[in-house]
Amino acid sequence: MTSPASSPASQDHVLQGKRVLVTRAREQASDLERQLQAIGAVPLAFPTIRIVPPTDDYAALDAALRQLQAFDWAVFTSVNGVKHVWQRLDALGLSTADTAHLRLAAIGPATARALTAKGLEIAVMPPHYVAESLLDAIPAPAGQRFLLARADIARDALRVGLQAAGAEVAEVPAYHTVQVEPTPEDWAALDHGVDIMTFTASSTVHHFVAQVGHERLQILAQHALVAAIGPITAETARDLGLRVDVVADRYTIEGLVDAMGNACQA
Repeated sequence: MTSPASSPASQDHVLQGKRVLVTRAREQASDLERQLQAIGAVPLAFPTIRIVPPTDDYAALDAALRQLQAFDWAVFTSVNGVKHVWQRLDALGLSTADTAHLRLAAIGPATARALTAKGLEIAVMPPHYVAESLLDAIPAPAGQRFLLARADIARDALRVGLQAAGAEVAEVPAYHTVQVEPTPEDWAALDHGVDIMTFTASSTVHHFVAQVGHERLQILAQHALVAAIGPITAETARDLGLRVDVVADRYTIEGLVDAMGNACQA
């Protein structure tokens, strides 16, 4: 199948002209917006979150990075984690060379690309881009020391699973997500009508529901498909009272766009 990123816009594409709500952080939305525009869809930016430093102002992350030589593995579960770790390495006078001894695990291809762009090799990337699959893919964790630099609201499945397998785990916050207030232009685009609402993380669902309120949310859902990037995000949406129509088989932006196209073609 031709990827949405490389497909030319055409009048017969099933998403042509569809108004697609993009709830990612504004600084992260461009990839999804580009892919939607490439196939003739109309992305509507409605950022729900903003990525900021962790509430401890990087104290725990900095302490862990100063002791990098004590770790055997570093596990990354998002591009944001990679970005903030390397920002702090630079701030501490460290570099990529100081990570050379580590085995690196990445939860999915976007995170892996962020690491390989720094000249690093990935030891483990799981077949399914969720914590449980990553846990299964890490070989012989017993006795190994793992650094998990993640969002401060991340699920604890990976840490708990590694510890249960006999690993020593330092889980530290690398960044924090906060709710943002949509602009008047964002609200106007939302009120003009939406065909598909997309959610790429549980945090985007939580904050979107908080922003629009339950009553407005149900009105939107009556007229729009709800698309989730994967099963964890879909579960969060259902828990918050949303009907989920589309769940990507591949938990990536490309997989989400493909899944929306398949749903509209059915």
